[in-house]
Amino acid sequence: MATTTAAQQRAQAKAEYDAFVAACPSRELLDRISDKWVTLVLAALGSGSTHRPGTDCAGGPRVLRYSELQRLLAGVSQKMLTQTLRSLERDGLVSRTVVPTVPVTVSYELTGLGLSLYETMRGLKSWAEGHMDDVLANRDAYDDARAA
Repeated sequence: MATTTAAQQRAQAKAEYDAFVAACPSRELLDRISDKWVTLVLAALGSGSTHRPGTDCAGGPRVLRYSELQRLLAGVSQKMLTQTLRSLERDGLVSRTVVPTVPVTVSYELTGLGLSLYETMRGLKSWAEGHMDDVLANRDAYDDARAA
């Protein structure tokens, strides 16, 4: 029986990840990163420009305080934002910095791993915004055909 090194074992396990297999850990990660709040948090932290409706998430990454993120992400509850940020921090996509001021200042920024995911998510967000009229028209046509 041939022995394998730890590095070889890790490489073999990595090659065996298959999201179509129910027990694969990549499936849990796909579930997490496909969440709308994750997409929007990544877009907010990855975009260095001030958000204006109709603009792409251009610019470089930035550090945002919790309250700034909550203001940017219209409709997110405090609980959902906290859960989203904690899960992103746990996965190594976001780093959290606490500054001992009065009151305490907590800020978030993308890690290198988070930046690599942001680039993918940025395209997805742009696609959704750019094709929303088409999707709405298709929904109306579908609903009209079902009603007839």
